[in-house]
Amino acid sequence: MDTVEQLNGKYFFDGMSVDGDELLLWLILDEFRKRFSEITDIVAVASILASFPVIPVRGKLDVEKATKGTSPLSMMSRMYIRQRFKKPRRTITWKKMLRGEWAYTTSVGAYVGRWVPWIGAAITAYDLSIITRNVIHRYKLITGVRG
Repeated sequence: MDTVEQLNGKYFFDGMSVDGDELLLWLILDEFRKRFSEITDIVAVASILASFPVIPVRGKLDVEKATKGTSPLSMMSRMYIRQRFKKPRRTITWKKMLRGEWAYTTSVGAYVGRWVPWIGAAITAYDLSIITRNVIHRYKLITGVRG
């Protein structure tokens, strides 16, 4: 049977007979497998995960407003990039983003460590939009839904 045929409310996908909900699940998994296979995607997701503040630190100023801990990404970038800006530059952290505020730093390492995850987030958001578009297109093609 062809992949666009329907028999008793079941669709045929990859040799399986599935209903509409199962078809959607298998299409999502198939598109994820296709799309998230490049090194760029792995680095993007890793940069997001490495940006969470899981390493405890002491001695932060303004303890009530400061994020508890630091991220492995920020720690490594500060260790390898020791230059400083003359004036504080705006960056954003997860906690500050939720409050709608900017964080400021003069450390180039901290600046890089705070912006790299947002590049990863943008790449991941782009991939998710492509996956969504492809899944919708394939679902409509298989089920014959118009619109």
